[in-house]
Amino acid sequence: MKSVTDQQFHWNFWACMSIAVFAFAVSTTAETWQNLGPSPLLQDNYNGRCSAVIASPTDPNKYYVAGATGGVWRTTDGGQSWTPLTDFMPISSIGALALDPSNEDIVYAGTGEANFANHSIYGLGLYKSVDGGDNWEVLAEETFAGRTFSRIVVSYANSQVLFASVMHAGGFPARVAAKGHPLKDGPVGIFRSIDGGVTWEHLLNGLPNQAGSDVWMHPTYSNILYAAIGDIFGVPENGIYKSTNGGDSWTKLEGGLPTSNVGRITLAVAPSNPQRLYAIITEEADAFGGDAETLDVYRTVDGGTTWGPTNSGNFQATYGWFLSTAIVHPHNDQMCFVGGLSLLRTGNGGGSYVLVTPPHVDMHGLAWDAAGRLLCANDGGLHRSDDNGNSWEPLNAGLSVFQFYPGLSVHPNREDYILGGTQDNGTNLRATYFGETQWYHRLGGDGGCTTTTQGIATFALAELQGTGNVYRAINVGSFNYVGHDISGADRVSFVAPIVSNPVNVNTKYYGTQRVWRSLNNGLDWSPISGDLTSGFPYAIRSLVFSRSNADVGYAVTNDGRVLVSTDGGLNWDLKLEGVPGWPRLTREIAIDPDDEATVYLAVAWFGEDQIRRSTDYGTTWEVLDGNLPDVPANSVAVYRDAGLRIVLLGTDGGVWISSGDETRWSKYGEGLPNVPIMDVVVDEVYDRIILGSLGRGAWLMPVPNVADPDGDGDVDVTDLQGLQNCFSGEKGAEGFLPPSESCLTRYDFDRDGDVDQFELSHYVGRLSDPQ
Repeated sequence: MKSVTDQQFHWNFWACMSIAVFAFAVSTTAETWQNLGPSPLLQDNYNGRCSAVIASPTDPNKYYVAGATGGVWRTTDGGQSWTPLTDFMPISSIGALALDPSNEDIVYAGTGEANFANHSIYGLGLYKSVDGGDNWEVLAEETFAGRTFSRIVVSYANSQVLFASVMHAGGFPARVAAKGHPLKDGPVGIFRSIDGGVTWEHLLNGLPNQAGSDVWMHPTYSNILYAAIGDIFGVPENGIYKSTNGGDSWTKLEGGLPTSNVGRITLAVAPSNPQRLYAIITEEADAFGGDAETLDVYRTVDGGTTWGPTNSGNFQATYGWFLSTAIVHPHNDQMCFVGGLSLLRTGNGGGSYVLVTPPHVDMHGLAWDAAGRLLCANDGGLHRSDDNGNSWEPLNAGLSVFQFYPGLSVHPNREDYILGGTQDNGTNLRATYFGETQWYHRLGGDGGCTTTTQGIATFALAELQGTGNVYRAINVGSFNYVGHDISGADRVSFVAPIVSNPVNVNTKYYGTQRVWRSLNNGLDWSPISGDLTSGFPYAIRSLVFSRSNADVGYAVTNDGRVLVSTDGGLNWDLKLEGVPGWPRLTREIAIDPDDEATVYLAVAWFGEDQIRRSTDYGTTWEVLDGNLPDVPANSVAVYRDAGLRIVLLGTDGGVWISSGDETRWSKYGEGLPNVPIMDVVVDEVYDRIILGSLGRGAWLMPVPNVADPDGDGDVDVTDLQGLQNCFSGEKGAEGFLPPSESCLTRYDFDRDGDVDQFELSHYVGRLSDPQ
């Protein structure tokens, strides 16, 4: 296990991502990852979740939007097209955006999304650009890494003065979205910088070291500030605080505000009448994320001295910790918009509300553009209204911020077909019709695992969140519900693993806390195992069966158990405990296609052994991290090329690849953003790798050619001549001369320290199959 102390930890992830410590035989220089979108979905113009939006105060066509885990994007044509700005910064999770009021070329992006879902992951500091987003620097990573930003405010009186509200990373159990980052438990609350974001002071004179859910500056008196402390689980310190001396000291406001059952708090100050403020107050969440309904929207007309409820009703379902945003009209203090699951508008200062929800639910950010139009960032991307919410238009063309969950599938005889589930945008199909390849929405809700099987007909299974919500399509037709047999009382990891048996392709498995099996491609189901977990509330998060032996399967549960079955899933033996990771559906375990006893385990946690291998059915494990940086590994895939085993590792910083001894890793390919890779699919029919990313959609790359060191796309005589020049014979034999390091890195496929008959046979075998 890796050991990292807070003092030792300095985030060098960017450097690690940019420099491969070792080159090796797999050619990684000639290929560039291709983004497949969606950008956006064809039918409804939805995109992935956006967490924040800001607009130029002078240019009505210039906006910046943050993908929740998709980085910062810019448009200069009013949302008709978009440019990604931070793809190759250390991390893609963004919680807050801000422009300098005195110089709008200065842009700030707070990394780490403060919306508390399991997929609202940690940040690595503050990004700053001084040229409108073309170039960025990382500031204050030691101050803020492992946590999240909910808002950034730049003073209009002095652009060197900034305030930030900072929270812990979310998730259930608490802080699991930090993925074990060594600074995840660091200070939170309200921070101030007086040097343009380089250094920060933690403000504690009257403020607690508790979650800072919001901060606002008075629009005409820069020394007056309002802050919200809003720990989602409820702490006594939760409430609204005010400073009248630029943040030097703070007073908790009380008059009429609730004192119990207070969770997340979101503020909005009226620009035209700063004595009027609105506050969304959400009820505290339980340990599983439930019960967080809207307590009420409170209003003050005297700068916070007295407050009163406005009887808004509940507009945040039961998860107001995830969706809470508010804004007041710039010229009408009576008009305020409050967003949760839906968007409400009051035109009479909170006397009544009307529903003005955009085409997609789940609101996360609101802003006014220079033309007075309302922008709304939500789970469906970005929408704009020019009539105060009465009508909306999508601004999602060219934006690519979809969050894929693990479980993409491909078609055995259609190269155009890719099926995958996404966060709050359902299950979507990439396919070609009438000569045009697009993404089509096929199933609603949150998508999840998919499988596609070719038999007499093509059967596809997909799901939406919750237990038993399994659907089946035949020959790319409509999806119909087939989860009738699965007990609704069973537990799932929000969405469940659904997998095929690679040997008996009509056999499917579905994981709750136990394993369910279908023998007819998902039409009927029955439970075949006991509970694989330690008990409530846990469930299976990863499930896989062997290609070489239909009876062998492996499972990982979200209480950290790794189990193996050798009788088709009926009985399971516990092999490993205490494995941390994402509590939802994963693709963290993969079996060698030619050896069911050899299995790989990826670990999505800082400070842990992030890739392990067992060659004895999980009984013992060896660590393969080698030269990998300390970065959470979310997914793993294994395949064989002419006998050589290739391992692909999807991490929070792209894809790494290894062969031979599997402890020497190289960043694979070019052009892939530093985004969490949740799924790695090796399509051996069409010789390609497909990725599902959490925040930048799907990506494609040809399968790496392990016998093409010169990277020209062919296994030819040039490659063979290079091998012959390096040929050393068998290590230990008489006259053996160790090959050079250059030869070893290019030609020593099996990593045994020589270039010998194994490598020569490998080349001869491949020469007959040039690409």
